[in-house]
Amino acid sequence: MATPSKLWVPDRRDMIWIDFSPQVAGEMKDEHPMMVLSPKAFNERTNLVIGLPMTHAQSNDTNPFAVKFKTSKGEVCYVLAHQPKSFAWRDRGGRPHPWKQVPPAIFEAACEELNGIISICI
Repeated sequence: MATPSKLWVPDRRDMIWIDFSPQVAGEMKDEHPMMVLSPKAFNERTNLVIGLPMTHAQSNDTNPFAVKFKTSKGEVCYVLAHQPKSFAWRDRGGRPHPWKQVPPAIFEAACEELNGIISICI
């Protein structure tokens, strides 16, 4: 497991690994990728990151709030716009994902989907 640099701070549109446990009910648990919504300045100053969980779970294919995309390797992924999370990223072992960032079009689509739910995102 890679450890992040002490200088590394997640930034908006980054894809990071983070531990979602503990969880309740049907929430995701354990370590999963997250698409970061909050800007680097906020994440650094507060030790929090706001983002959307990501998964390969095919059950999301019929989820109207999941933004589906294919990776450069052809893997199907889903950004879950209906599950925004705020986590203490340092305490939950947040670190860079090898894919680095979510494609701009996917980021925009996920933000639009989230905005359709809560009506505040651009």
